[in-house]
Amino acid sequence: MILVTGDTHGTIDYNKIKVIHNYNILSKNDYLIIAGDFGGVWNKNTLERDLSYYTKLPFMVLFIDGNHENFDLLNSYPISIWNGGKVHIIKDNIIHLMRGQVFTIEDKTIFTFGGGTSIDKYRREEHISWWKDEIPNKEEIEEGKRNLLKYGNKVDYIITHSIDSMTLYNPALYIYGNKCEAFEDNFILDYFEENIEYKHWYFGHYHIDAKLNDKKTALYNNVVELE
Repeated sequence: MILVTGDTHGTIDYNKIKVIHNYNILSKNDYLIIAGDFGGVWNKNTLERDLSYYTKLPFMVLFIDGNHENFDLLNSYPISIWNGGKVHIIKDNIIHLMRGQVFTIEDKTIFTFGGGTSIDKYRREEHISWWKDEIPNKEEIEEGKRNLLKYGNKVDYIITHSIDSMTLYNPALYIYGNKCEAFEDNFILDYFEENIEYKHWYFGHYHIDAKLNDKKTALYNNVVELE
């Protein structure tokens, strides 16, 4: 089983994972994908304690990066290849799915592209609580394009933290006001919306649970199985 959910912010929004764990329906052969703002790799001094909530889970925890991540710490892990794409292996059951990669999991192809804009960065401190690496760079964008070409620009699923600028017009997102303003990361994702054939696109970031249309779902507290 492959499940996907929204931001966890370390342990702040961990309860949704605790709930599915209590149901005892997942095992080591199952996967939970967190759509950015994992937040478990945040403070080097408390890293083991912060990750302990996740290491005790019996299933695989996969996550893409959001905007609220410690990118200095996250990028200090060596790059490995896992299920066809580049990853940072944080723990045996915790893996960071890097930007612009296509993974094959249970015969499903999944394109991952993390990153987003922190609208509160004006009150954060660089390399302490904010990192400019939250915005994808040109190399990551081009690598994503190259990897998708290998699959004929067709995948089963797309999982991102932010979303393309066109989707921001969906009224379900407007209840969050200025979070619906289009930033650089939204325009970057426009390319994938315009050029990639996919079955469904899941994203986090906007702190809302809503199926926007037949092909896009925003996630926060909900935990859903890939359609």
